Amino acid sequence: MSAFAFLFPLFAILLWAGNVMVSRLSAHTIDPFAITFWRLVLAVALMSTFVLKPAWRNRALIRAHWPRLACLGLLAMALFQCLSYQAAHTTTATNMAIMTALVPLLTMLWSVLLLGESPTLGMLAGGAISFGGLVYLITAGQPFLLISGGVHSGDMLMLVAALSYALYGVLLRRWQTGLPSWQSTYIQAICAMLFMLVVVLRLPPGAALPNRASLPLIAYAGTLASVILPFFWMQGVKLLGPNRCAMFMNLLPVATAAIAVGWFGEQLHTWHLVGGGIALAGVALAQTWRQPLFAPGRAAA
Repeated sequence: MSAFAFLFPLFAILLWAGNVMVSRLSAHTIDPFAITFWRLVLAVALMSTFVLKPAWRNRALIRAHWPRLACLGLLAMALFQCLSYQAAHTTTATNMAIMTALVPLLTMLWSVLLLGESPTLGMLAGGAISFGGLVYLITAGQPFLLISGGVHSGDMLMLVAALSYALYGVLLRRWQTGLPSWQSTYIQAICAMLFMLVVVLRLPPGAALPNRASLPLIAYAGTLASVILPFFWMQGVKLLGPNRCAMFMNLLPVATAAIAVGWFGEQLHTWHLVGGGIALAGVALAQTWRQPLFAPGRAAA
């Protein structure tokens, strides 16, 4: 295996970190629903140049699976993105990235519930460790704030967003449509775009349209984050496998924090390092410690 293959998920994570910063920059520039819609419009337009014809040839298969594709698009391309943009109003880019990096762990938990996969000791221990780190992070090192309700709403929104994206990953595995990855992504994006159109039409006219300040953000989100990033990630999964690529998610908070501190002047506090580090350690433990929680004989009993 060439070391070159590892560049694909690495570049994908770097682009993802840039997209987290776009979310932060969009917080006071454009409505969360509007930027979600316009990024989808741009992404669909770009993908149409190379996916429309093969997707049309597969229209019978697409027609048979469109409800599932619509659900997937709603989870990953509409709900996850809207929640992320809304969360950016009240939390930091570093916190957003750490929450997103929990997706592999949350995916394992969804897999136990929906796919019937056996829980492992790593999932149990890693989940408990990550939860402790997460509490320390979102309470800025003061866990007792949970009792008094002193937690940023943005952190909770990002946790829900991570749960929705993890659910997307599990349903994508469960619902095998037989479509090539690009065609599946393309139809999901169209469905998400149509859903967001209904939402955007209910916004005040001034809030629904992009402005000069938001155009570069839409351009990044609609091209680099919606088309180039998936290409790099798909190539990484193809060459390295999903498990190895999932480990790269742990780099997302590091890359995001480096950009946020060095370029945008966000402050990196001790609770980011401690809470985020503990949370990511739990994710890594869950990914690597695969010993079943129940022995076969005990499970049968």
